[in-house]
Amino acid sequence: MAQLKNVLEKPSSFYDVFLRKPDKYQQDTHYCPGCGHGILHKLIAEAIDDFGIADRTIMISPVGCSVFVYYYFDTGNFQVAHGRAPAVATGIKRNHPDSIVISYQGDGDLGAIGGNNILQAANRGESITVFFVNNAIYGMTGGQMAPTTLLGQKTMTSPYGRKATWEGYPLKVSELLSTLEAPVYIERVALTYGKELMKARKAVRKAIQTQIDGKGFSLVEALSMCPSGWRKTPVDAKKWVKEEMEKTFPLGVYKDITAEREKGSWDRRFEEVPLDKYHELLGLTGKAKEIGGDMSKVEEKYRNPEFLIAGFGGQGVLLLGKALAETGMRHNWNSTWIPSYGPEMRGGTANCHVKISDKKIGSPVVDNPDVLIVLNQPSLDKFEKDLKPGGLLIYNTTMIHKKPTRTDIDILPMPASEMADKLGSLRVANMVIIGAIIEKTKLFDLDVVFDTLNNIVSHKKFIPMNIDAINKGIEYVKNYKG
Repeated sequence: MAQLKNVLEKPSSFYDVFLRKPDKYQQDTHYCPGCGHGILHKLIAEAIDDFGIADRTIMISPVGCSVFVYYYFDTGNFQVAHGRAPAVATGIKRNHPDSIVISYQGDGDLGAIGGNNILQAANRGESITVFFVNNAIYGMTGGQMAPTTLLGQKTMTSPYGRKATWEGYPLKVSELLSTLEAPVYIERVALTYGKELMKARKAVRKAIQTQIDGKGFSLVEALSMCPSGWRKTPVDAKKWVKEEMEKTFPLGVYKDITAEREKGSWDRRFEEVPLDKYHELLGLTGKAKEIGGDMSKVEEKYRNPEFLIAGFGGQGVLLLGKALAETGMRHNWNSTWIPSYGPEMRGGTANCHVKISDKKIGSPVVDNPDVLIVLNQPSLDKFEKDLKPGGLLIYNTTMIHKKPTRTDIDILPMPASEMADKLGSLRVANMVIIGAIIEKTKLFDLDVVFDTLNNIVSHKKFIPMNIDAINKGIEYVKNYKG
C-alpha cells in the first residue's frame, strides 16, 4: 500500500495546489485533456525528487504551451523570451555551476525562433538538460504549422497540407544535434503507451543524471499529443503519434557517449584570478598597480555609480563609456559597459550604459542613472527625465542650447566640444568630459585613468592630446562657479 500511495501522490517538487494559476481550478494544470505536457512534467518531477535536487534546480520556461511551468514546479524558474531559453540557461549554469538547469521547450519555440540558440548551446556542449516537446504544431496560438509539422499535415496555416516544395521538410532536431561533437546524450521518446512511457522515464532520468555528473549537454525529444490542435480525441491523438509521427521521427537514442566522458569533465567554473595575475593581465604599472579601489572614500552619492552617456555617433560616446568602465576595473571594482546605437553608427544616435561597483552587478542595463552625460540636444530631450533625483547631469553647451528643465538634480554645463576644438580636435570632447567626472566625483585616481588610456587608445600619438583634454576638464570644474 505504501508503494501504491507513493505512485498516486504528486511528487514533492510539484506544488500541492497551483496557487500561481489565476483561475479557480488550482488543482488542475492549464493543459488540454490528453496533452503530453502533464505526463512529461510528472516524469521530470519524479526524477527531481528521487535525485534530491529540487533546491538547486532551475527551470527555464519560454513562450509556448509550457510558458506556465512556474505554476507547477516547486523549483527555481526563469521566464524567458521566445526561443531564448538555451541562451539564458547558459548564463545561469555558468554563473551557478552547481545548479541543475532544465530548459523546457516546445517545437515552435526550439525549432523555429530558437533554432540558432539550441544549435549553438549544443555545439558548445553547455552542461544543461533540454526537454523538447514535439507535437508537430503551434499548440498555444491556434494550431499553425510548426517546423516539425509532418508532410501532408493540415494546420491553420497549411490548410492543404504541408508540402516540401513550399514549406520544406519537418525539422529533425535530434538527428541534427547528434551530428555535433559536443553533446553527450540525445534521445527521442514518445509520451504515449506504457512501454514508451517507461523508456521516456528512463531517458528523463539519464538526461538529468548527465548534468548532475557534469558531463555536458543532453536533450530528450518527446513526441507529444496535441488533441486540441490536431482536432482529435485524446485516444486518437495517441494513435496518431504512434502511426504517423514515429514514421517521420523514429524513436531511439541518437547519441550517447556518457560512458566515455568522465564525471565533471564539462563543468565550467570561473577561476579566481590572484591580484598579481590580475594586474599582469591588465598591464598595470606604477601607481595604478597599487590602487586598491576603496569605494568608501568616495562621496556617498557617487559610490557604485551608474552612468548613461548619450550623443551622436562619432562623438566618442562609446569610447567614453569604455574608458570609465575599464578605469573602474583597474581600481579592482566590478564594471560593465553595453552600447546602444542606430543602424548607422557614425552620424546616428548612440548611447552606452556603464556600471561601476564594489559589489556584484546583476544587470548591465541602466534605467535611472546617477550620472547622465549628454553631448547633443536630442539626448538631453530623451534622457533628462530618467536621471535620479539628486543625480549629476553633465551636458555639452556647445551643441545644446536649450537648458535642462529639472530643478532636483546637480547640473554641470560645459562647452566640451569647444574646449576640444581649441586643443586641436573635436574628437577629444569625450576626454574633456572624463576630466570633469574625475574632478566632480573624485571617483578615480588620475594615474589609473592615464594608464587606461594606454590600453584603449589605439593610436598612441593621440594620447598626449587626450591627456591634455582630461586636464582641461579637471581645470574647468575646479574653476566652475555654478
